Amino acid sequence: MLAAAHMLDLRLIRERTEWVKEQLAKVGCPGEDVDAVTAVDARRRTLFQKVEALRARRSEISRQIPKLSAEERETRKEEVRKLAAELAALEAELAQVEQDLESKLLLLPNLPDPSVPVGRDERDNQIVRTVGEPLKPSFEPKPHWELGPALGIIDFERGVKIAGSRFYILQGWGARLQRGLITWMLDVHTKEHGYVEIYPPYLVKRDCLVGAGQLPRFADNIYHDVEDDLWLIGTAEIPLTNLHRDEILDGSRLPISYVAYTACFRREKMSAGRDVRGIKRGHQFDKVEMYKLTAPEDSSAALEQIVADAEDIARRLGLAYRVVLICTGDLGAVAAKKYDLEVWAPGCAEWLEVSSCSNCTDYQARRSNIRFRRAPGSKPEFVHTLNGSGLALPRIMIALLETYQQPDGSVVIPEVLQPYVGTDRIGPPR
Repeated sequence: MLAAAHMLDLRLIRERTEWVKEQLAKVGCPGEDVDAVTAVDARRRTLFQKVEALRARRSEISRQIPKLSAEERETRKEEVRKLAAELAALEAELAQVEQDLESKLLLLPNLPDPSVPVGRDERDNQIVRTVGEPLKPSFEPKPHWELGPALGIIDFERGVKIAGSRFYILQGWGARLQRGLITWMLDVHTKEHGYVEIYPPYLVKRDCLVGAGQLPRFADNIYHDVEDDLWLIGTAEIPLTNLHRDEILDGSRLPISYVAYTACFRREKMSAGRDVRGIKRGHQFDKVEMYKLTAPEDSSAALEQIVADAEDIARRLGLAYRVVLICTGDLGAVAAKKYDLEVWAPGCAEWLEVSSCSNCTDYQARRSNIRFRRAPGSKPEFVHTLNGSGLALPRIMIALLETYQQPDGSVVIPEVLQPYVGTDRIGPPR
């Protein structure tokens, strides 16, 4: 039988086909993809009915055989053998059709939330609020790709020598600054925001990527160990989604809030030629990730809370930031609603995305088969899953270095980070 978990709600697609097509068109999914699903689903149901009818016929004849004469038994046994052969062929065809249906369902994106603005691409995203004024220093600010080497904390040449393009080395106070940032953010989220810290594997099974919505759509952007069929994670969202895969949770435990620090790995094929200077876009980077599992009616409020928790980090660091509501055309495949948090980097003179906060509704839960019971014995329901960076490095490093640079070339460390970094200022090497 078709796995019940790897899909949008098939009954919804079947019963409200045109409405589903209208909604998915907003996120760039052609109606033909939905029609392909309904066509294969119709074929599957027809085959299933035939298989069930043959099984019933075979069982009925088998029950009659002991009551028949020897001659009649041989006739009936021959009939059963023919039915078995016909049934085997139909079952094989049904299995193939079910596989085809599941592969088509896996490619359908999530349905956008009604509150998401309809738009074609990132130019139609809406700025919800801006907090703080973008810094305009009294001197000409340097971009981080000049600041880092001058301070002796970023080494681009040796990174490329070791691993190739889009890799770099953090050293000395640069490594200390990144480590301090990660530890401080984890402390804030666990001690003040109520998250439970998780340290997950960086390599996961294929099913984990499917469950999180990364496969099959984004296979080209993921590093893959073919021999063991293990995949390097591009975000802690992937293992965190799969912590409760194939489980039925006690509803009284919800919401569940996790936070994890991981290294992240992305091939960045889709961004070839973009942001080639500095550390903004690399194949390996670090990130602190927030994750929540909630009851369906609580996920909208949970999304706003994740955004608030991400904002709290940016605010405490003294960075100017803005919250952007993502339109349907820029939403991606997994999220039903998404906010980006962008911080201002005066050296680059641009807003840098440091967090993307998403309500994935039941999309990942269906694919990963994560359910809960509101009360003992009640019917299991799919949870809603949410995620958001809290925050992502190295872009937060870029904003800090460029915002707190001084005319003499040194960089002041924000007061909240000083106990974690071990200094109040990073100066040029002597």
